[in-house]
Amino acid sequence: MKTPDCIDMIEQLIAIPSISSINSRWDQPNLGVVELLAEWLEPLGFNIEISPLDGRPGKANLIATAGSGDQGLVLSGHTDTVPYDEGRWSHDPFKLTRQDGRLYGLGTSDMKGFFALVIEALRELDLGNLTQPLSIIATADEESSMGGAKALVAEGRRLGRHALIGEPTGLKPIRMHKGISMETIRLLGRSGHSSDPSLGVSALEGMHRVMGEILRWRKELQQNHRNPMFKVEVPTVNLGRIQGGDNPNRICAECELQIDIRPLPGMELQGLRSELTARLQELLKDNELKLEMETNFEGIPPMETAATAEIIRVAEELSGEPAISASFGTEGPYLHQLGMETVILGPGDIDQAHQPDEYLGIDRIDPMIKILQGMIKRFCLT
Repeated sequence: MKTPDCIDMIEQLIAIPSISSINSRWDQPNLGVVELLAEWLEPLGFNIEISPLDGRPGKANLIATAGSGDQGLVLSGHTDTVPYDEGRWSHDPFKLTRQDGRLYGLGTSDMKGFFALVIEALRELDLGNLTQPLSIIATADEESSMGGAKALVAEGRRLGRHALIGEPTGLKPIRMHKGISMETIRLLGRSGHSSDPSLGVSALEGMHRVMGEILRWRKELQQNHRNPMFKVEVPTVNLGRIQGGDNPNRICAECELQIDIRPLPGMELQGLRSELTARLQELLKDNELKLEMETNFEGIPPMETAATAEIIRVAEELSGEPAISASFGTEGPYLHQLGMETVILGPGDIDQAHQPDEYLGIDRIDPMIKILQGMIKRFCLT
C-alpha cells in the first residue's frame, strides 16, 4: 500500500470519527484510526500490535516498533477527539478544509495531525540502520478516561527511554504540568420542620463548616507549595458546585459539594485525598452528620521531567525554545511510570484544542517534521 502524502493522511485521519466521552451518547470507537495508522506504518518496516482495551468494544491502542531494545525513542499521541459543537463550525469537522494557510478539521491540532507528520518524517530515514529502537504509540480515550495510557501501564512494558508526546504546544517543549482530580463531598443529616432546629441535623450548615475547612487547607497548601515555572504558581482547589435541600421550610438532610484539585509536580493525588478526608473527619467527629467522600475523576497526576534530561535538552536544541510548563494534563505521567523521560512537543496550538473550527497552521508542518527527524536521528540512528 502506497502511503499518501502528509495532508492526504491528515484528511483521512480526521474523516474517521473517534470521539471519546464519558457520555455514551457521544462516545465512539477509535479502532478505525488505529487500523489506518497500522496500514501506513507496516510497509515502513514497523512491527504492528493492536491491543484492545478490556471492556471497551472498538477501543484499542496501537504499538508500532522498529528495531530492538528498550533504550530508544517513543513518539506518542492519542487517536481520540473531544465532541464538537454542532452548528458552531464554519466547516464540516470531519472533512479537511484548506483555507488561509490553515487546515481545518476535528483533530487537526489535537492531535491526529501529529501522526501524519510522524509518518512523513520517516519517509527520508532508513529504519534498517537503527541503532536503538523507534516506537510509535497511538492510544485510546485520552480525552475521557486515560484508558489507553492506563492500559499501557498495566502491561508494564518498557518501550523506550525517551518519549515525545505530540500534544499541541505551538512547537515549544513542555517538561512539566499540574495534575487534576475531581472530588465529591457529601453530608447526610436529618430533615425536620424549620420552626425547630432541634428536630433535624442540617447538612447545609455542616457543609458551610466543611467549605471553611477546605479553604483553610487550600491556604496551607499554597503557603507550602510554589513553583514559579507556572503562570499560577500554587496548587489550586476550586469549589465548583454545591447542591442541597429541597424547600426553605425544611431542615436540609443532604448536601453535596464538588471540587477540583490541581496539584503541582511533586504532590501526590492520593496523598491529597487522604489528607482532606482526615481533616474533614476530624472536623465532624462530634457531629451527627455522616460524611461521604467520592472521587468522580481519578485524575491525571502532575508531571515533571528534569531540565537536565537528554530528551529536554535535545527538544530545546531542535525547537530553539526553552522548555516551559503547561496548564493542561497529558499522558506524560503514565509514560514516566513506564520509565520514559518525556517531553510534550507538537505542532498545534492548545488555543485551538476543544474549539469550533479547530485548525493546524500549514506553516507548522515542516518545522515539526524537522524536529521529529532530528529526534529520530539523535536517539535511534547514532
